[in-house]
Amino acid sequence: MLRTAVAALVLFSGVCCVQAESPQIPRGDQAYVQEIQQWRATRVEALTAPDGWLSLVGLEWLKPGANRIGGAADNDIVLTSAPAHLGTLTLAADGSLHMLLAPGSDALIDGKAVREASLTDDMHVASGGIPTTVSFATANFYVIDRDGRKALRVKDSEAATRRQFRGIDYFPIDPSWHIVADWVPFEHAHTLEMGTEIGTIDKVVVPGKAVFHRDGHSYELLPYQQEPGGKLFFVIADRTSGKQTYGAARFLYASLPTNGLQRAGKLVLDFNEAYNPPCAFTPFATCPLAPPENRLELSVTAGEKKYAAAR
Repeated sequence: MLRTAVAALVLFSGVCCVQAESPQIPRGDQAYVQEIQQWRATRVEALTAPDGWLSLVGLEWLKPGANRIGGAADNDIVLTSAPAHLGTLTLAADGSLHMLLAPGSDALIDGKAVREASLTDDMHVASGGIPTTVSFATANFYVIDRDGRKALRVKDSEAATRRQFRGIDYFPIDPSWHIVADWVPFEHAHTLEMGTEIGTIDKVVVPGKAVFHRDGHSYELLPYQQEPGGKLFFVIADRTSGKQTYGAARFLYASLPTNGLQRAGKLVLDFNEAYNPPCAFTPFATCPLAPPENRLELSVTAGEKKYAAAR
């Protein structure tokens, strides 16, 4: 169920920090402006791809046992883009999944014309792998696992949200929001609880904190590392949230600190690359909410604004 508050952890005792360097990018630097413009173009390209977040049309929770799937009303899960009777997906007591396609459904499992197969959800794929996908006509689904509950994530390349995409509004590109922050590692990594839009609680590992300065004030953000060797991921909110920007959160990635996660160093927080989570575009996503620790008491007037179609 949805919790009204995320458990806060005291993470900062006994840790010192040093003053961050001043940003070195001149306000009129066209190379920087072009870099952000290219980042935006790449972002929109991924968002509007045939299997991008704008193609998401359904989130259907599975019940234990047999789940009949198809376009007809007599199915347990009705998918309007599916054939009348697509098949039966069985969720076993041990969490394993088995798909049996109905004769004549013309559906494919991982691109293959097979009658049945075991499915792997998104939380149990091998590193770098993808969940098993069942495709039919212009649509497909795979299984996601959220806090032990499993659901179909349904996408359709002909989704109205994709065909009617209205573009993204941005704050003006401002190099002063390209901030060199201090990286302050924790002696022992901490666990942070983060609520989600569907009411679950995700527990994430926090290896340290980013400390930055703006207008004479100091601020801290807690990231978690997506995967070994990957970038740090921040889920943030600020005084623009729910007004100019999406209320639940915006996302921001940063490269790993210069000295690695275990030693104090520097990293760049470029708020011009702060972007909306999938939930800003579709009600069928399962996005994290910004934890209290990452709700900044300043207005971050950089990055993506609230999606126009959701206003």
